[in-house]
Amino acid sequence: MVNFPDVDYGPLHQLLGTWKGDQGTDVAPEPDGEENNPYYETITYEDIGDLSNAEEQQLAAVYYRQIVKRKSNDEVFHDQTGYWIWDAANSTIMHSFVIPRAVSVVAGGVYTGATDDEGRVVLELSAKLGDPGWGIVQSPFMSKKASSLEFSQKVTVGGAKMAYAQTTLVDIYGKVFDHTDDNTLTRV
Repeated sequence: MVNFPDVDYGPLHQLLGTWKGDQGTDVAPEPDGEENNPYYETITYEDIGDLSNAEEQQLAAVYYRQIVKRKSNDEVFHDQTGYWIWDAANSTIMHSFVIPRAVSVVAGGVYTGATDDEGRVVLELSAKLGDPGWGIVQSPFMSKKASSLEFSQKVTVGGAKMAYAQTTLVDIYGKVFDHTDDNTLTRV
């Protein structure tokens, strides 16, 4: 991990490092109901410094990779990469990521300075298909067979503990389904 001590990462500095968690629960759609997948994962966040957009917007970015394995068979069932970005001038958190099923999400939200009962930072973001600001892009196949309609995420992080809960509203198998994932992780 490169260290950029002069960069203002805002609340994202809490993410930096490697995290592991083995209490994950994935609730995914199936043609005849739902599937529950207990999982464990590793997420690594690396600081990449500050960025400038059109010489007007100053951002601080964190790159990450998330590897998720089913407890039942130890196989990877989710591999995700992306960026968390902090826009200090507008108190805005952005999370852009790609899922290797030809789905990309740019979620965002205003950081209010919220903390939980333990003083940990609370980040809340969302995206919606067709939204001109915080949106979802997917391949024609995914649009037709398993369209992601909305995404929401809440991350609570501080010290050596991080928890997240996220929901992707998916139109699949002729129904709209809340595909959820949540886990609690510790810094290693």
